Amino acid sequence: MAQFSIYFVRHGQTFFNLYNRMQGWSDSPLTDYGQNTATKVGQALADTHFDAFYSSDSKRAIDTAHLIQRAMGTEAQSLKTLMNFREVFYGYYEGDDSSRTWSLIGHQFGVTSMHELLAHVHIDQTRDLMRELDPWHEAEDNAMYWERINQGFDYLKAHHDHHEKVLVVTHGTTIRSMVARFAPEIDITQGPKNGSVTRIDVDGDQIKVVDYAQDLADVKVNQHL
Repeated sequence: MAQFSIYFVRHGQTFFNLYNRMQGWSDSPLTDYGQNTATKVGQALADTHFDAFYSSDSKRAIDTAHLIQRAMGTEAQSLKTLMNFREVFYGYYEGDDSSRTWSLIGHQFGVTSMHELLAHVHIDQTRDLMRELDPWHEAEDNAMYWERINQGFDYLKAHHDHHEKVLVVTHGTTIRSMVARFAPEIDITQGPKNGSVTRIDVDGDQIKVVDYAQDLADVKVNQHL
C-alpha cells in the first residue's frame, strides 16, 4: 500500500482574490503580494525535501509553484500539472462578484459569503446548490467534483510510495473540501489563506489530515511538517 505525504499549498493571491470575484476554472494573475507570498513559502520550506512537485493546470497555481521552487532552489525538478486538482468549476458564476453569487446561492439563509453559508450547509452541498441555480446548469455538482479529485489521489497513489513527500499547489475551496471529507472535526469555515499549507498523509486507502491551513509566510514551519 502506498505511503506518502502530500503538502497542499493554496496559490498566491490573485487579482480576482483581491477584487472578491469567483475564481474557479477562470484565472487571473498573481498580485505582487501573491508573488511575494509564494516566495516566502518557498523560503519556509527550503529545508524540506520533496520528491515531486505538482500543481493544478491553472496558471495561478503553476506560477505559484515555480516561485516556490525558485525560492527553494529546486527549479531543476520538473513540475507536473494535474487538472484533477483544479478549483471547483462555478459555471455561469465564474468571474462574478463573490458576495452577489453567494447571496444568490444561500438566499434562503440570508448570507453573502461562503464562510457564512458553511454555518448552514456542508461544503459538498454548496456545489449541488450552485449547479441547480446555474441558468446553464454547467457548474460542477458534488459528484462531478469528487470524481476528478479522487482520480487525482489515484494518480498520486500510483506514482508515490516509501514515505515520499510531494508538494501540490492547488486552491482554497478544494483544500477546504478535502479537509471536510477526511477530517470533518476540523472547522473549515475560515478558509486557508493564500500560500498556506495543508498536509495530508496517505496510507493505502487511509487518508489523514495532519495540518490544516498553516500560514508559512508568517510563522515558522510546524514540526509536523
